[in-house]
Amino acid sequence: MFASAPKTRVILFAVVLLLLFVAMFLFSRAPEPKYNEKSGTGGRQYVKAKVLRVLKEELEKDSGRGNTYQGYQDIEVRILSGEHKGEVHTVTNNVSVYLNVIAKPGQTLIANIDSAGKDFYLVTVYSYYRAPILLAMFLIFFGLLWWVGGKKGLKSVLGILFTLACIVYLFIPMLYRGYSPLLASLLIVVLTTCVTLLLLNGWTPKSLAAILGTISGVALSGILAYAFGQWAHITGYNTAEVEVLVVVADQTGLQLGGMLFAGIMLSSLGAIIDVGISIAAAVQEVYETNPNLSRRELYRSGINVGRDMMGTMANTLILALTGTTLASLMILYAVKVPFSQLTNMNMMTVEIVQGLTGCIGVVLTVPIVAFISARVIPESGKNLVLAAEPESKSA
Repeated sequence: MFASAPKTRVILFAVVLLLLFVAMFLFSRAPEPKYNEKSGTGGRQYVKAKVLRVLKEELEKDSGRGNTYQGYQDIEVRILSGEHKGEVHTVTNNVSVYLNVIAKPGQTLIANIDSAGKDFYLVTVYSYYRAPILLAMFLIFFGLLWWVGGKKGLKSVLGILFTLACIVYLFIPMLYRGYSPLLASLLIVVLTTCVTLLLLNGWTPKSLAAILGTISGVALSGILAYAFGQWAHITGYNTAEVEVLVVVADQTGLQLGGMLFAGIMLSSLGAIIDVGISIAAAVQEVYETNPNLSRRELYRSGINVGRDMMGTMANTLILALTGTTLASLMILYAVKVPFSQLTNMNMMTVEIVQGLTGCIGVVLTVPIVAFISARVIPESGKNLVLAAEPESKSA
């Protein structure tokens, strides 16, 4: 009976996972407001185009700006997708430090088609065709995970795909349709945490402890972000993209005010889930080595492991935020913004609140997971011993 239980759980988990994928896909396909139609940008298309010939070019290399080029090219392209597929056009490709796309014969580019009507449209070069490179990067990453991690690496790939599906087919559509950003992010946190940890570690006590601790830590991080945001007077209306998002919100019902805090919860999830499973796994290893340890001693073991991780995980969040805002930081440094202005700017306040609340979430997750692990893992160990005793007696 006990041998068949894991198989039943695996089948049940696979069925639930499949149903979640189907539900998310159907939800993403449900009717929703169309921002593009109302804003009048429906006449713009981005299509693939193949460069047939370079008719003329006058390019000058600018070695002082990263070896970029300036000038122009007259090129002949064939449209490969969209309603104008198969058409051949002569296009002037203006090259500058901002639009540095150098066309070569046989190359595939992305072209921008601006239409003022069926027979009136303008074709321009938009960018390089980068989709194959990005796909190759994903495949290399997934292949390395599988090669190095074996079966667990393959499960990691499935967990990543599930997380991406949650974001693309559930989280973003929910925000777009006017659902609460905080509730939507909490739903994504619960789903991705449960599926990822159950995939990697199965139905084990350490998975349960890590799941409960991670969800608690992320929830506390979101609550603190919201509280500090209220005190510092920042919301989703203080972000850089607010002008476009206000228009989107007016047409679709998007709750712009809570988006900032939803993003904070998601951005802190990766570090928090890592801390959670590491502490739970350490407590389980300690318990299996010495089952006679008390709950207090197991708790201290989890805290000791967490103390070694808190600093590095906090650094991970801070450095990630620094990397994403590096261009803005360089501009602020170049113009020598006064300290009184710097510390009260919307951008800096948002980044500081986002970084520090994520770090606080990591720190709070340590005692939470240690506490839960110190209680759940010994109890499961006792249940396994009690379940094994009748079998030994009957043998």
